[in-house]
This record gives sequence, structure tokens and C-alpha cells, in this order.
Amino acid sequence: MSRVELYTDGACSGNPGPGGWGALLLWGEHRKELSGGEADTTNNRMELQAVIEGVRALKRRVPVTIYTDSVYVMKGITEWIVNWKARGWKTAAKQPVKNEDLWRELDAVLDGHDVEWKWVKGHSGNPGNEAADALARAGIDTVRKRKKKA
Repeated sequence: MSRVELYTDGACSGNPGPGGWGALLLWGEHRKELSGGEADTTNNRMELQAVIEGVRALKRRVPVTIYTDSVYVMKGITEWIVNWKARGWKTAAKQPVKNEDLWRELDAVLDGHDVEWKWVKGHSGNPGNEAADALARAGIDTVRKRKKKA
């Protein structure tokens, strides 16, 4: 079975501020684009939400390569989370882990998937990353339009 490629990105206009997330799933000839946002959030929360929503969109447990330009997400899920869990969701400095709710959610949605993580440099011309960035920015626009209507 071939791997699904998942490109993710988060964006924020102000940090905190209106934020958006984007996820692009590629599998063979298939392409699925997802985006969303929140009125008051942070860039890191949107980076995490993008991965969560992208993995959630998978219809079954499949091998997936996740591409992110977020060092925070990459190191958090591949290195730091083991110790956070062992310390009861505390950092090495004994402080609560920021965005614990989303880290727990990400950990849960990844369970059972064959995941390979790849870091990509943001805004460097990688087509998948650029598409995910555009989707994240579209998520911010959607949030702003909703706010104007309210």
C-alpha cells in the first residue's frame, strides 16, 4: 500500500489572534484539501490542529508521511511527548505543558497509524507546504468573514 502524504500548516494574524489551519492529503491521483480556523488562538495551536484534522480525515489506518514546517510540532510529537506523559504533562521545569489538550488529541488520533514525520522549511517553494499555507490563510479569512457577519 502506498503512503498518504499529509502536508500541514498553521497561521495566525497576531499571536494570539485570528488563526487558521490547513491540511493537504495526497494519495496517488487523489487530493483532499481541508481548512478551518478560530477567532482567538495561537500559531502553535493552529499548527497542531492542522495535523489533527489531517489525520482525522483518513478513512482507515494507513501509512502516512506527515510534512510540517513546525519544529514545535515535530519535536513535540517525536521527542518531548514521552517525557511530558511520564511527568504527568509537566515540562522539565515542572510547568504545565502548553496546549496539552491538543497534544493529547494528536497523540490519540495518531494511535495505530504507521507515521513518518518530515520537517520542511516553510515558504521555500515546496508545493505541498505552500498549498497547506494557503489553506491555513484561507482559514483565517473564513474566521474574519464570520466575525464581520456577527
